[in-house]
Amino acid sequence: MKISAQEEYGLRCLVQLANLADGESLTLPQIAEREGISTANAGKLMGLLNKAGFVHSTRGTKGGYFLARPADDIYLNEIIKVLDEDVLSAHCVSYTGVRDSCVHNGDCGIRPVIVGLHEIVENALSRLTLASLVGNEKSVDAMFHQIQGIHRTIEPQRI
Repeated sequence: MKISAQEEYGLRCLVQLANLADGESLTLPQIAEREGISTANAGKLMGLLNKAGFVHSTRGTKGGYFLARPADDIYLNEIIKVLDEDVLSAHCVSYTGVRDSCVHNGDCGIRPVIVGLHEIVENALSRLTLASLVGNEKSVDAMFHQIQGIHRTIEPQRI
């Protein structure tokens, strides 16, 4: 399973806002600088997140972006639905080879596995809030693996 750049950076921008104290906000240039992305990309992401009701913005010299509701009321599956490029529905049409449609369009043993994996990920993300991503990597990792049914099979890579 791959996470898109839009999903990754959108989550990272929201985590920046989740780390703020009440009454604080960040401007687009501040968000972009903190995440190492262009201001235009940050603007696109914040526009999507604003339209979806995850963030609000205020104008002016003291303006900026802030969370529209508490981070512990925002679930990751909600965020991903907004940022996702709907890979699942496009899966079968993405792998057509040299044909116009997949040769297994009528009966496919791979499709239920792909759909099942997406359901597992959706279920896990529906148990995690934006607030659960705030903290250091070790604490977030420990919290993540406490979710029933999620067990570590691969050790995290230290970079």
